Amino acid sequence: EVQLQASGGGLVQPGGSLRLSCAASGFPLSNYDLSWFRQAPGKGREWVSFINVYGGYTPYADFVKGRFIISRDSAKNMLYLEMYNLEPEDTAVYLCARYRHSYFAGAVASLEQYDLWGQGTQVTVSS
Repeated sequence: EVQLQASGGGLVQPGGSLRLSCAASGFPLSNYDLSWFRQAPGKGREWVSFINVYGGYTPYADFVKGRFIISRDSAKNMLYLEMYNLEPEDTAVYLCARYRHSYFAGAVASLEQYDLWGQGTQVTVSS
């Protein structure tokens, strides 16, 4: 079965850190560009970061402000998101997604550019 599965979320205090993982199965992650999105309660899905197949292009949403690092390990078929200095506003379900194009077509923040979504992992930032 072709799927993505995110993990690593949890409850953390403001200023804390978490490392999210996204495991791919049924297809080689190394062939695809990928993104992390998040969805807070009552809000729409919001793009967080993107990584190309080589790992050399990694744009971030403005709200990240240098606090997150996206990375991938193609040998392990894994995608990661390291999050530091977390804020209550970061509370959301975090999801990984597969970019649908085999070439770079831009619009990485647009939900329509993704053809496979993983089940999310809950991140709660609270004291």
